Amino acid sequence: MLTPTRICVRLGRVLLGALAISAAVPVHAQQFPTRPVRLVVPYPAGGANDIVARLLAPKMGEQLGQNVVVDNRGGGNTLIGSELVAKAVPNGYTILIVAAGHAINPSLYPKLPYDTARDFAPIALIGDGAYVLVAHPSTGISSVADLIAAARSKPGQIAYASSSVGNLTHLAAELFNSLAGVKMLHVPYKGGNPAMTDLLGGRVAVFFSTVAVARPHLQSGRIKGLGVTTARRTMALPNLPPIAEAGLPGYEVSGWYGLVAPAATPKAAIDRLHGAVQVALRQPDIKDKLLGVGIETVDAATAQFGEKIKVELAKWEKVVKPLGITPE
Repeated sequence: MLTPTRICVRLGRVLLGALAISAAVPVHAQQFPTRPVRLVVPYPAGGANDIVARLLAPKMGEQLGQNVVVDNRGGGNTLIGSELVAKAVPNGYTILIVAAGHAINPSLYPKLPYDTARDFAPIALIGDGAYVLVAHPSTGISSVADLIAAARSKPGQIAYASSSVGNLTHLAAELFNSLAGVKMLHVPYKGGNPAMTDLLGGRVAVFFSTVAVARPHLQSGRIKGLGVTTARRTMALPNLPPIAEAGLPGYEVSGWYGLVAPAATPKAAIDRLHGAVQVALRQPDIKDKLLGVGIETVDAATAQFGEKIKVELAKWEKVVKPLGITPE
């Protein structure tokens, strides 16, 4: 027969056992986040990555119950901010916003201070941003087929603008060259606006522009839209067909955005962050604001985003390496 004393002893043992089991569960998994999360933007304030980060940060904070603080660490064509995150403690409290250039840099730079494939864990794909192929009306080029024909008849004479060497406005054109079997003349500028200024002046024939830079001039009729670079039509420019459907099958370039964390970040933290992003992206005001800068939100699993990065790494290596492109 159990005496009151023995009953108390057994209850005490049960409680101690329960506490031990509870202690075995990582505190991180139970409580993350318990303090603010730092969202590193590897660019100065004001650019597209910064805009996206600052739209998402407060909405993510609402879901996480902690502030998400944007930290601009520009320089080195994103290498400074990216290295900071790659080498941060993998606990979910330091994360990085990345864009398509994240998958291009390994092919541009002979040596990076981190391994893009190994040192980051995908969190969430935010969205896909289309680029738009535009031409000056004086060229007489009004379609993708026209551009291919002109480039074939005048090898190296059709000039295209880019906003810098090695970014998507440059590589989108080089992918076009490769798939179409043509050679256009590259004229690099220091930014999208100077490139657009020379296109408007007729000093270059075509430009793979961001939607934000091109849209006002498309609406005014000062330039001609030939197609968008994404695989499907974009709501940002619904009247323009994908280049792949307009004369160059297999062509696709996406100015995507996403979030990554240091490799070895606990899955519990990744899942929590991913969920906060997805809730934010479903909000109509966020969708509308992102679409305003040409980005369509994407609902993708973390694993899908990881696969996208792998595909993009391989894709741009095939474009960049044979041409020997190096950053300015």
